[in-house]
Amino acid sequence: MGKDNGIQLSRWFTTSLRVRYQESDKMAVVYHANYLNWFEIGRTEMIRELGITYRSMEDEGLFLPVTELDMKFVQPARYDDMITIFTRMTRFTKLRIDYIYEIRRLSEQEQATFAGSGYQVGEELPGEVLVTGSTQHVWLNRDWQPVRLDKHSPALYKALSKSITGGEA
Repeated sequence: MGKDNGIQLSRWFTTSLRVRYQESDKMAVVYHANYLNWFEIGRTEMIRELGITYRSMEDEGLFLPVTELDMKFVQPARYDDMITIFTRMTRFTKLRIDYIYEIRRLSEQEQATFAGSGYQVGEELPGEVLVTGSTQHVWLNRDWQPVRLDKHSPALYKALSKSITGGEA
């Protein structure tokens, strides 16, 4: 985990939501900046599923700002669509973490049979791809200085490590 090289893929983590009226424009198309919020929802819910909350991280004086962002728009989400945010880590070190995202619209049938989290590397995801993206982050303390996650928050480091290794720390 300590080396800063190569791609490491966790399983996909998922969360679903309905597109709200205020997230769309007059044409009922989602305003582009909302996808950034949905990426954050994906990260937050992924970490929550691992047993840690963003609030507890911040209470410990640990912050995770975005240092790089990339997005590709394929199809627009629209008002009242039910969308699913797929999130997974692609790189995890003691100082940095990278994520990729797929925001997808699932048909009613796909929603009914959707298994939730647990899609593994190489497994085809359900639904129509709307947006793909990635973010890169660095672990910082309250003084806005980089910190080693394994030293600052061993429990979070272990939870994220297990996600990458499939359960083995």
